[in-house]
Amino acid sequence: MVGADGTPNFAPPNPHYRSLMPTVLITGGAGFIGSHVVRRFVQRYPETTIVNVDALTYAGNLENLADVDQAANYRFERVDIRDAAAVQDLVDRYQPDGIIHLAAESHVDRSITDPMAFVETNVIGTVNLLNAARTAWAGAMEGKRFYHISTDEVFGALGAEGFFTEETPYSPNSPYSASKASSDHFVRAYHETYGLPIVISNCSNNYGPNHFPEKLIPLMIHNIIEGKPLPVYGDGKYTRDWLYVKDHASAIDAVYHDGRNGETYCIGGWNEWQNIDLVHLLCRTMDAKLGRPEGDCAQLITFVKDRPGHDKRYAIDATKIHRELGWKPSVTFEQGLSETIDWYLSNKTWLRNVTSGAYLDYYSAQYGA
Repeated sequence: MVGADGTPNFAPPNPHYRSLMPTVLITGGAGFIGSHVVRRFVQRYPETTIVNVDALTYAGNLENLADVDQAANYRFERVDIRDAAAVQDLVDRYQPDGIIHLAAESHVDRSITDPMAFVETNVIGTVNLLNAARTAWAGAMEGKRFYHISTDEVFGALGAEGFFTEETPYSPNSPYSASKASSDHFVRAYHETYGLPIVISNCSNNYGPNHFPEKLIPLMIHNIIEGKPLPVYGDGKYTRDWLYVKDHASAIDAVYHDGRNGETYCIGGWNEWQNIDLVHLLCRTMDAKLGRPEGDCAQLITFVKDRPGHDKRYAIDATKIHRELGWKPSVTFEQGLSETIDWYLSNKTWLRNVTSGAYLDYYSAQYGA
């Protein structure tokens, strides 16, 4: 079906619809991580109705789910989680058994430019969902689950040694991480105060197919394809733990179905790279895949002014989720990066479609290119 504004909408026509099957709402399901989670759940759980809830902002793209959008157990609802009435109506209509909450503003650079947008979506939007779930599940919370996906950035920065764990104190250093830390606290507070059945996970940096090209890896891939400079902040010696998005989706699956209520799980790739080393690996890999002389792409590397409050190192200890739920990453970084590059090289139309209009204006303002 197509809405009045021309937007595809696969929601049921009956406003009082209630699936006879279990129902799970996945917010941010047209985004990068969300689309991989939606696809996994639609394909693995055909007896569960999966409702993709997305406002379709710049990073939300229904093309990401073209392969499953006609599945019998898939629905799409265009809803902005900042709209409390719309969120409550959505939850009232579907009466979901679970909510997997991924919708968020997530780019640190954007949060520095416009912190209020992050407060409105990440904090107020989350509370709107919590209130709707609490109302819908009042007196009948058995078997229900509110799963909030967060980030390792809420923990702040690490020194040269050590790892973030579920016990690490929060110490956010950017408007983005502060907004996610706040939303984490609200989710936990609703569990303690109202008994809402919740789980939280904090993940490391994700990479993989369908990633909007503002984050490091897809940005570099896009710029190499286009022959543009590869902007690297500061000295490039910032360290991140990288997690393949499909592995993250499998971890979310495990936590949603088998995690313990009220618990937090840290999800990481055991895979630390300094930004500059990662970019050089990516350049070597793309030189080989594009048939260019080794070192050709590396000539595009350009060091740019560092951003404010840039955390030096993140790294996650994923022992708990491995011990309790048996999850661990399935691919090495080199394997995942190669598959990611292949996807972008095979989907240049998708890349062109998302790198037009407002994104180009943002790119110019952010990087001066």
